[in-house]
Amino acid sequence: MCNSLVNKYNVAGPRYTSYPTVPYWDNASFSLKKWKESLSMSFNESNGEEGISLYIHLPFCESLCTFCGCNKRITKRHDVEEPYINAVLKEWNLYCELLTGRPKIKELHIGGGTPTFFSSENLERLIKGILRKANLADDHEFSFEGHPNNTTREHLQTLYNLGFSRVSFGVQDYNETVQKAIHRIQPFENVKQATLIAREIGYTSIGHDIIFGLPFQTEAHVAKTIELTKELMPDRIAFYSYAHVPWLKGNGQRGYNESNLPSGDSKRAQYELGKELLSDAGYHEVGMDHFALETDSLYKAMITNELHRNFMGYTASKTQAMIGLGVSSISDSWYGFSQNVKGIEEYYHLVEQNIIPVYRGHNLNTEDLIVRQHILNLMCDFQTSWADATLYIEELKDIVFKLREMEIDGLVSFEKEGIKITQKGQPFVRNVCMAFDVLLQRKQPETRLFSMTV
Repeated sequence: MCNSLVNKYNVAGPRYTSYPTVPYWDNASFSLKKWKESLSMSFNESNGEEGISLYIHLPFCESLCTFCGCNKRITKRHDVEEPYINAVLKEWNLYCELLTGRPKIKELHIGGGTPTFFSSENLERLIKGILRKANLADDHEFSFEGHPNNTTREHLQTLYNLGFSRVSFGVQDYNETVQKAIHRIQPFENVKQATLIAREIGYTSIGHDIIFGLPFQTEAHVAKTIELTKELMPDRIAFYSYAHVPWLKGNGQRGYNESNLPSGDSKRAQYELGKELLSDAGYHEVGMDHFALETDSLYKAMITNELHRNFMGYTASKTQAMIGLGVSSISDSWYGFSQNVKGIEEYYHLVEQNIIPVYRGHNLNTEDLIVRQHILNLMCDFQTSWADATLYIEELKDIVFKLREMEIDGLVSFEKEGIKITQKGQPFVRNVCMAFDVLLQRKQPETRLFSMTV
């Protein structure tokens, strides 16, 4: 990749798991009442046909991984499990009381934190409690994030028996120096054991998460990590850039200096090398930062134009409504977003008062919905069109002006009333989306909020 393009387009920008992005939510006009109305409208429109997605956030970890930007609580006390599960189930009951009719679950994902911090018995109680008040879509998919160091056969078997067919393991990098820097000591043998057990039990999609751009990481480290990964051939791989944002994520990411991080050019070289090695191994690039074998549902969704992106990342199917349970979880009705409070004690207090524990959100207007669709098209299909009058906005002339420069650089090509991101431009998909982000164009953030795009 041309270094001049990297230098030109390597700017701070959103990852676009939503639009509007969280810093541009209009929290002043948001209310719990409006959120409930938004979700009810969405549920009534779509639940009978497609069901809903459910995300459950389990925030506890026994130790701090310094690369992590997720909401978590570090503790070795496992007596926190039961009260937290009780609160999540009560929050779910509050949503079930709000919705008209019995919800049908199409997607369910458990994230963290460390979901496998919880015992298999408590995870079973959680999932059974959720399913007791819901039906399942015929093509439902359940998934969870597993820590290879503490994901046991019991965890995998219990969740598989409850309908889970997909698991992702955080690998990051196998080099010991890098692992020490990010405080994630994790031998290859642990990942291998967890992967093989999952495959033996019957999981149909096993994923590995690999990060480039970590402190002290080199191209040789990335190559070695992918070489070891190829021994296990997970069904899908998330290969994504480390987001260094210590000003947002607290002391965890201040455990090393920026001088310990690879330069922009080196970081991009790590990505290009990893992408080449994954392609040689039979993986296909899916959207941004994801790779999958042809047998995996994520690849199949890309081929059939059913790929979707939300706060859980890329998914193989779309639901209009997504409910997030647990601290800091984000929900999406398509017409609105809401986020739960981030403090566990405050979360407990609100749920105990029979209050859905949201503290901020955004109600999407007509312009938001149009821009959201364009960005979703770009992130999932690398193209979008405004031939349909319903996808036209007044700022389109300004957007096209910005895209013309990207066309000169070979990143996009114009088609009849639309654009397509070229193969050369795919690593810059976030930059293309930023051209459509009218809220970002109208008002740049006063402080740095986002990680670098390249």
